[in-house]
This record gives sequence, structure tokens and C-alpha cells, in this order.
Amino acid sequence: MSSDGSRRGSDDVQGAGFGGLLRRHRRDAGLSQEGLAELAGLSVDAIAALERGRRRAPRAHTLRLLADALRLNSAERTQLTATARNDSESPQPVLRRPPAPPNELIGRTVELTAAKRLLGQRITRLLTLTGPGGIGKTRLTMAVASELSEDFPDGVCWVPLASLTDAEGVAPAVAASIGLHPLDTTRLAEEIAEQIGQRTLLLAFDNCSHVVSNVGQVCAALLESCPNLSILASSRELLRVPGENVYVVPPLSLPPDEDQAELSAAVRLFVDRASARGYDPTGQLEQVARVVRRLEGMPLAIELAAARTNVMTIEELAGELETSFGILAGGDRTASPRQQSMRGAIEWSHDLLTPAERDVFAQLSVFVGGWTLSAAAMVMSGEDAPGPVARAEALDLTGRLVDKSLIRVTRHGGVARYYMLAVIREFAADRLQATASVDEAVSRHAHFYIGLAEQAERELRGASQEEWLERLQSELDNLRAAMAWALQTRSVSEALRLSGALWLFCYLRGHYAEGSLWLERSLALSPSTEDATPALAKANLGAGMLAFLQCEYDVATTRLETALTQYKELKDTAGTALVLQRLGGVARERGDYRTAEDLHCQSYDLFENLGDQSGMSWAHNQLGFVAWLRGDLDVGARRCGRARDSFRKLGDGEGLAWSLISLGAIAQYKGELVDAEALLQESLALSQRLGYREGVAWSLNQLGIVERRRGLTERAVHLLDESLAEHRDLGDRWRSASVLEELAAVAQQRERSEYAAFLLGAADGVREVIQAPVPQVEKADYLATRRAVEESLDRQAFRAAWSAGRAAPLAAVADGYPVQHPAPDPDRSRYL
Repeated sequence: MSSDGSRRGSDDVQGAGFGGLLRRHRRDAGLSQEGLAELAGLSVDAIAALERGRRRAPRAHTLRLLADALRLNSAERTQLTATARNDSESPQPVLRRPPAPPNELIGRTVELTAAKRLLGQRITRLLTLTGPGGIGKTRLTMAVASELSEDFPDGVCWVPLASLTDAEGVAPAVAASIGLHPLDTTRLAEEIAEQIGQRTLLLAFDNCSHVVSNVGQVCAALLESCPNLSILASSRELLRVPGENVYVVPPLSLPPDEDQAELSAAVRLFVDRASARGYDPTGQLEQVARVVRRLEGMPLAIELAAARTNVMTIEELAGELETSFGILAGGDRTASPRQQSMRGAIEWSHDLLTPAERDVFAQLSVFVGGWTLSAAAMVMSGEDAPGPVARAEALDLTGRLVDKSLIRVTRHGGVARYYMLAVIREFAADRLQATASVDEAVSRHAHFYIGLAEQAERELRGASQEEWLERLQSELDNLRAAMAWALQTRSVSEALRLSGALWLFCYLRGHYAEGSLWLERSLALSPSTEDATPALAKANLGAGMLAFLQCEYDVATTRLETALTQYKELKDTAGTALVLQRLGGVARERGDYRTAEDLHCQSYDLFENLGDQSGMSWAHNQLGFVAWLRGDLDVGARRCGRARDSFRKLGDGEGLAWSLISLGAIAQYKGELVDAEALLQESLALSQRLGYREGVAWSLNQLGIVERRRGLTERAVHLLDESLAEHRDLGDRWRSASVLEELAAVAQQRERSEYAAFLLGAADGVREVIQAPVPQVEKADYLATRRAVEESLDRQAFRAAWSAGRAAPLAAVADGYPVQHPAPDPDRSRYL
């Protein structure tokens, strides 16, 4: 070869770089890539990557292996090494940076800190931020990626995938973001891995949901080949690759109460975005709190709602959202269609579902406030008792929807519950309405909860009472939906079964008015001429009991006497005994202690004939209650003590609470205040744990009397006020009147005679309406208070304050609102 030719060849080699020089030496040696790889102890892929320039800066050891295999002389070795060094010092491709945020990130301090810790400290190499559309995944991903720039010396690279229409475009998108533009795309994933190599780099994949399978494949391959690579991904669906760590992005925090609305991230976001639209809502935070609670802290929904403040008041906005989320549209023009409305955001996820997933998604919208796996299995399968196959299918499909962020999961007390955010449920319900199976799904839902209520009814008198009360409370919205279905479809049997099964729960958890309404409407569906049935008798019993608890004594008596007749027709001794016990309660509150005692004795005899220990214990307790109310404290103590011991053995929380209340009241009327306080504190703690509101109200009432007797009037006022508010909310006017009289006694002790007269008048007005006298055991204190008040005031002042109290609504008195009466300062706090 001529000297000119040799020079041209050298120039060509230098222009081609290390890869070209290596290729020339290999060819001069007469070797294929496979042959060189075998002689050097390297892989064929490594040789190909070096020759094509996909892999830069080979290590010194690799250079020696290549030079030895090619049998290069000293000058050729030096040239090869220098060329490799020149290539390694050439500029790296420019990475695509995370986009600059358009506005302030609000309320994500906890999430940002957690994500930064997981990635920055290399706790995980793959972190997926997941959640439903509109939860703020992209915005959080941008913030995390930006703040981690110092933790990754070789940079943070942003890989946007939202605009992809073809899943095969994932790898090219990654290549473009890292500055790689290969001519050959057949081995693109390998080329990307070669480009990244040993670099300490963070790849941030945004909007993976619609290409999630391909994203998962690319991520798995890169993580395996690139040991210093970390990946952050935002996706509505999990990637499901080895090593994935999932962070479920929660909604923004909601206001803890009305006085702390400004501390809520959801409120702050609404205020910020509304202010950006030219409207400052800081003076209406109570209404803002109402809006963000309805939107459950969903950032996109809050931003879309805030945008509507340019044409609506916040009150109008809140009212509109109570009925529909349809106004949540009109987002930024530059946003993708799925970010311009909540419907678009949810529809995007819905379109990615399989047909089976779409069907289940729609069916699950029949649930209100969440559901369990058992409930889902029945609604999906239509089986009364879904077997293992049906449950497994329900679990699989539910799990898929959880992974796609359309369903959320909570875990409490060893039970997993599933629910949809309200905006998602509305979309799913619209889909269900468009199908022919809507009536069937709603019917299945109702029948599941009828069965659940009947099962719970059997457990509410035993050791599992607390567990079943909590279970029914967690399902209250579903029970209401089932009740609405039964009434709307005029399904007489189902309405009676459900309302009859729930009355005891309604009593224990204080849903007196709602339970009464259900029972009365269910009974109204039943023809009056229909023969007695267990369901009818139970419904009349429940209606009578709940009317009695609200001091509607005439209604209660009518319903209970009807139930008594029906139970006797049915020859149901237990039902008969229970009704007699409830009729005894009516007589007791009306002050007819002899009749009450007679009815409770009859009830006891029937329960004894049945060998019903629970019924006998309740009869003992009721007889003890009558005894201490009429002032026979010793008899009351014996009976209630026996009941307490029995209730402890039976595990009946309600019964135990009541017997403790009675024993505590007896002790305080005997002047044994230390014992009284201990008993009442025990009943209060038990009632609070059970959520037994009547027990809470009574315990507070009696504890207030204990503190008054000790002269601790400030503490007494606090306890009695709480008791009054609770009794008023329950609708128990009989007990409310007694608490008002106790508050009057405290007011008089504080020398607030005019206000004491006002309270006594309020109590008298209540008693006149319900036709119930002051209980015998309370009369001494009542008369002492009234006498002291009358002696402290002239007749005119007393009558004026008394009359003002009689005219004041109980709600106003119980809530402590200012009321009109002759005192110079009508604010009750001045008197207490």
C-alpha cells in the first residue's frame, strides 16, 4: 500500500473514533465479532456495542484484553487507548429535563418527603406513584424529579408518555429523552441500556397507564442492565415488575373542623386557584370546606370547581355539587382532554378496562360508602351464599380495579373494605344505568344487606355486640340504600324484614327518628287486614320502642299493644315478654310505677318459663330501675346488682352499661359520691366504646349531679350541657327535662336565680307536652331548687323568666343559643 493510502486509512480511522479503529484492527486480523469475542473473553454484544459507539469508555482491563486478542504492537496499543480516552471525554447527550411547574404545589409535603426518601436513599430503584385520574400524580412526579437532581450526579431525565398512541413507542420515547437517536431500532432497549451504562441516573416516566405493559418491560430490562439507574413512574395502574415499590397518592387533607378550615390543604388549593381566577374566597371558608369535602380532596376536581367561581357563588357551587359533578369541566385549554374535566379523567381510565372489568366497575356503583368482598361476590354472582369460585372471581376483578386506581382499599379490624371516590362512583352509576342489568344489581345489593341486618340482629344481645354494632355502622349508607329500594319498589316483605331487623341497632346507635321513619313507612305498605306474621309483629314492636324513646307515648302504646296482640296470636312467648317489658318502660316514664312493676314482673315470669337468662336479667334491671326512680334505693340496688353480674357473664354491653348507670344513680342519691363516680365512669367508658348514645347521655347526666353535690359547679355545667345536647339530639325529651332541672339547680347554686327560673320553665314546658311528671326520686331536689329560686326573685321576675323558658324551643336551650327572656343579658353563659 502506498504511503498516501496508508495516510488516508489512518485519517479514516481517526475520524471513525474508537469503534471504527477497533473494527479495522478486527478485520485486519481476519476475525469476526464472534471470533474476537471468544479470544478476548468478552460477549459478542459487547464487541458490537463498542464498534457501533453504543458503549463508550471501555475499561483499561477491556482494552488490554482486546489488544492481546488482536496482537497489536506498542504503537497500535497506544493509539487504541488514546482514541478510547478521546471518545470517553466527548460531551454526553443532553437529557430531557422535568418541565417547570406552572404553579405552587400545595399540600404534598408528606408525599414529597416520602418519595424523596425512597429514591434518594436508594431504598427502592423503582417507585410508582399511583392513584386515580385527577389525584395529582404528574404534578407530584414533577416535584419529586426536580428535587432529586442533586441525588443523581448524571442527571434526572423526564420521559413523557401521555401523547403516545402506540405502545411500541415507549422505547423510542425513552431513547429520545436521553438524547439517543439510533438508526437501527431493532435492539433499541439494549442500546438504551448501553447508553445509560454505569451512570447514576433517574428516569421519570409520566402517564404510563395506557402503555403500562410496555413501560413495565422497558423498566425491567433497564433496571437489570443498569445497576445505578433509578426509575420514578406515575401511573393509574401498577407496572407489576420485580422490585416495584408503590406509593398510593392520597387526596389532599380535608378540614378537621370548621374552625380550622385554613389548615386544610384542600381548602388552600381551592383558595389559591379561585384567587388566580380573580375571586378571593377567604371570607367564606366554611362554604369552601363544604365544597372540598364533597370533592373528597381530589386536586383536579378542586381546581375545576375553583374555576367555576368566575360565574357562580361558592354557595351555588356547593349546592350544585350535592346533586352532580357535571360542572367539573372547563380546565386549561393546553391540558389534555382527560385533564379538562373530571368525566374525561375517569373516562380515560374506563376505556382502558377489559369488558369484564367494565361490567364489574358498573355493578359496584350500587354500593354506597364502601363494601366488603362478600357483598361484592353476591352482587357479581347473584348467589345468596357465593362459593369459593364466585369469591375468587370477585377478588380477582376487584383487585384489578384496585390496581387501576378506580377502587380504593381500607383495612380496619382485620377486614378490608373497598370504596370508590364519589366522582368515580357517579361515573360508574351512569354506566350501570345504561345497562339492562341495573335493576338486578340493585336488587342483589338490597337482599345482601337484608340478610346482613338479620344476621346482625341475632348477634346484638351477646358477646359480639360491639363488633356487630361497628359492622352495621360501617354499612349504614348501604342499609339506607337497601331500605330506599324496598320502599320505592313497595317490596312489603323486604321492607318489613329490613326495618324490623334494624330497630335494635337504631336504638343502640341513637338513630331513633330514622329508624321510626323506616318502620312506619314499611308498616304503611302492609294491608291492615293481613294476618299476623313475625315480621309484622317485630316491626310494630320496633316502631313502638323507637316512639317510646322519643317520648311519643300514645303512638308507642298503640304500636306495642298491636305487637302484643300479634305475638300472642303467633304464640311467641319471647316476643310477648319483650313487648310487656317495653310497655313497662312507657308506664315508668309516665310515673305509673305500679303498672310498670306489674308489667316487668309478667315479663320476668315469661322469660323464666323459657329459661331465657338474658330476658330475666333485663327484667331484673327494669324492676330495679322502677324501684330507684320511685325512691326505693335498696330494692333498686339489689335488683340492678343482680342484673349487672348476669350481664357480665352474658357479655351484654348494653345491659351492663344500664345496670352500672342505675347503680351509680342509686349511689349518688345515697350520698356515696366516690362509689357513684366510679360506677358512672365505668358505664360512660363502656357506652362510648359501644357507641351507645343513650348510655353516654345518662352517664354524663348522673356524673353532672355528682359534681353538683360536691359543689364543683363548673364541672357539673360541662357534664350536664353535654348530656343535654346528647338527649336532645336523640329526641329524648323526658330525660332532657330532668337535665334542664339539674342545670337550674347549678344556676341557683351560682346565684343566677333568674336563669334558673328560665330553665325550670323550659323543663316544665317539655313535661307538659309529653305528659310525664318529675320522677319521684328527683322531686326533692327539684322542689328545693324551685323554692330557692322563688325566694330569690320577686313574683313578677320569676313568672317572666319561667314563661320565657316555657316558650323557648328545646333545641335553642340545649345548644346554648341566646334566648329572649327578661334578664338584662340573655346570653346563658352569663348565668352559668
